[in-house]
Amino acid sequence: MSRLAGWWLRLKHLVLRREEQDLDEELVFHLDRMTEEYIASGMPPAEARRQAKVAFGGIEKSRQQCRETRPGVWIDRLTQDMRYALRGFRRNPLFTLTILATLTIGIGATTAVFSVVDRILFRPLPYVHGDRIVSTGMVHSLETQAFLMGNAFYEWRDHQKPFEAFTSTSTGARECDLTERNPLQLHCDAVEGNFLSTFGVVPVAGRDFLPEEARLGGPQVALISYRFWLTRYNLSPAILNKTIEVDGNPVRVVGVLPKEFEMPRLEDVDVIRPLVIDEVADHKANGGYGTPRRVFARLRPGITVERARSELAPLFHSALEPIPVSIRKDIHLSVRLLRDVQMQNVRLMGWVLFWSVIAVLMIACANIAGLLVARSATRQRELAVRVALGASRGRLFRQALTESLLLSFAGAMTGCLFAMGLLRVLIALAPPGIPYMDQAGLDLRVIGFTILVSLLCAVATGSVSALIQPHAELLAGRTETSVSRAFIRQWLVAGQIAASVVLLAIAILLGRSFRNLESQQTGMQTENVVTASITLGQRDYPTRERGFQFFDGLKTRLAFGPGVNAVAITDSLPPAGGSGGSRMDEIVVAGRPPMVKGTGKVATSRWISPGYFEVLNIPIVRGRDFNEEDVTSSDHPLILSHALAAFLFPNGNALGQRIKLDDITPNNPWRTVVGIAADVKNDGLAGEEKPEYYKLRRNHSDGWDASGFWLRTGILVVRSSAPNAVIAPWIRTQVAEVAPALPVDIATMETRVSKLAGQPRFQSMVVGFFAVAGLAMAVIGLYGVLAFLVAQREREIGVRMALGASRQEILRLVMGRSLRMIVCGLVVGLVLALMASRALSHMLFHVGPWDPATYLTTIALLVAVGLLATWLPARVACHVDPAVALRAE
Repeated sequence: MSRLAGWWLRLKHLVLRREEQDLDEELVFHLDRMTEEYIASGMPPAEARRQAKVAFGGIEKSRQQCRETRPGVWIDRLTQDMRYALRGFRRNPLFTLTILATLTIGIGATTAVFSVVDRILFRPLPYVHGDRIVSTGMVHSLETQAFLMGNAFYEWRDHQKPFEAFTSTSTGARECDLTERNPLQLHCDAVEGNFLSTFGVVPVAGRDFLPEEARLGGPQVALISYRFWLTRYNLSPAILNKTIEVDGNPVRVVGVLPKEFEMPRLEDVDVIRPLVIDEVADHKANGGYGTPRRVFARLRPGITVERARSELAPLFHSALEPIPVSIRKDIHLSVRLLRDVQMQNVRLMGWVLFWSVIAVLMIACANIAGLLVARSATRQRELAVRVALGASRGRLFRQALTESLLLSFAGAMTGCLFAMGLLRVLIALAPPGIPYMDQAGLDLRVIGFTILVSLLCAVATGSVSALIQPHAELLAGRTETSVSRAFIRQWLVAGQIAASVVLLAIAILLGRSFRNLESQQTGMQTENVVTASITLGQRDYPTRERGFQFFDGLKTRLAFGPGVNAVAITDSLPPAGGSGGSRMDEIVVAGRPPMVKGTGKVATSRWISPGYFEVLNIPIVRGRDFNEEDVTSSDHPLILSHALAAFLFPNGNALGQRIKLDDITPNNPWRTVVGIAADVKNDGLAGEEKPEYYKLRRNHSDGWDASGFWLRTGILVVRSSAPNAVIAPWIRTQVAEVAPALPVDIATMETRVSKLAGQPRFQSMVVGFFAVAGLAMAVIGLYGVLAFLVAQREREIGVRMALGASRQEILRLVMGRSLRMIVCGLVVGLVLALMASRALSHMLFHVGPWDPATYLTTIALLVAVGLLATWLPARVACHVDPAVALRAE
């Protein structure tokens, strides 16, 4: 291969040399003809030759013009510019490595963050025309996710106009069991027969549901996910029309969902089955309101969300007519784009991360532009020679752009490696709940973005240095002090400081917000408390009695564990909300008239067993806790939180009162208040303590949820004096002894609470990292421009000192220039930071967007670091030897 390359280079050299010889012969021929014409006109031969050369315009210039007319000359120019640039980089390796390191950080960080936020902010949903898919229905204070029920669903489906397709699913995926050989717990969901066609999804194998399969008594069929097909059946085509057992029932697999398929609310799903619709029964179910379902639709072309909302308003008001007037004001129409529904909690976080890393990239580009401007100052004489030899302004611009392009693409390659490492860190630090975080990676789309960023960096940085043109005076050996170069670099540094101010202010605001959030008092003690979440399968626990026996038996086993002080069972845990609740104006107190409707407040509820308050160390401020006698009693005891008791009984006489939790549900029993518990955080760490009531889990018909959901999920809570590292595996062992194949999710209460602050923690850490990186580059830029100015004005400083200027005056001269840059950057940055922080007000907790302490800290930090970066160049300036400067002059 090397010998072939050598032959090619020799052949190319011979061809080029022959072309140059032909060109020289042609130029000499034209020059001789012009000389002969002047001689024929009577000029002496010597003068004729001179006049011919003058008229010809210069041999070298003419030779260059002829070269530029050759085909493919741009390839030669590009090759020449690249060789010239690479030689320059090799001569100054420190400069080259500095720029590459800066580009690696800037482009790499931008690539990593873009790969995270791309799916959140920019990438289309994996559906046909996903930008036209909406979630629609009703929302109210007890159910913030849109839904429709019974008559309302059928009325909307048959009479709506803004949608070209209308479909629904069940209210959410549930656990189900694959009960064939090697049983497995899966996630199952039910969808209408037109669900896939509404979303434009085509099975990768097999077919969609048929209309008759969604009817009552129709064939039992299912579609399975690609992941389930891969992990369980190794992508075997034999899965089609194969019968599998789901919850003990035979189900025929008719198709496989695409690999990229996702449910509209991003739930994990392994099996989807037809949502069987019995309209006659549905009209009568649930007191005439029917079965709730999630509704999704595809907008007609040209229809906006606002127009769809206005066209649905008559149907919405018609659906409200059967609902009591007191409740109507709490129900609202909802039409939202599916992307907004999926990303509502993380979209703002995505924009914060994206613009933070863009700010870092801008700082990096400004730093590189400053370095290139400084480098151009050392090459002015070289560039002036090239101009004198005929190089045009465009030629010099192309050379500068070629150099910046080479640096940018080299930085892009190293930046991709840096992005891969940074992505691993981001994924490891990211809390659960950020959509698509586990799918972030360097695919073709992200690499294309990286190339685009590299091009923009190259154009931005190369153009700044290319705009500075050399002067002819340099050819006479005269030195030049360019005010324009100094001015450009000073403004670049001011811009870096401004961007750093924005990043620092946002990072400090988010950090203070996170600290306030994490330091919240939850109203309970989470130390030495371990939880075990268990979801039971339909096959092994088909009845209520079997479910109760499992949880009660496991609770008894855990009570005898090492150092166990208390054990309880619940359906949910704070600081998250409860599993249900009631509108406070629907609660009825015996002996009182019903409350005036329309307060809009909600009381959350929790099903608990005796020992719950002891495990979490929640004080009972009045009355008593539930006990084992209550479990077998026919009474209906109730415990209220302090906030709910104060609302219902402002005079403080809640104990012994009889309460009906709502006046709508049929056969809702009267319950007796036996205790008042202290308030706890039950609406997340950032929310206020909601009023709450606690119902007793019992082994008969009113125990837990009347719908039977109690049978699926329960949480055992254990307080022990033994270390968590000991008690957690012991709990897992006890569960395995009772049900070896049953999945169990074990976590400490401290971990559960900490997860609620995961997203703010992630935001503050990432933005803080970018702020530190941006500040470091800005400080380097400030130091670089001052060192350049001191070196450029060394003779001037020496002359000033020789004429009597003191070191303090020289120090003020240098420091004054630095302070001007810092102040300009601070002023611009503070204005931008105030605007940005206002947009982030919804992400802040107990700290205002215009918090004075934050901005004073930012100013103090920037000034301190800026003055530190100024000190070394200023110190060099103060030690200039006047005698050396005078000798140079």
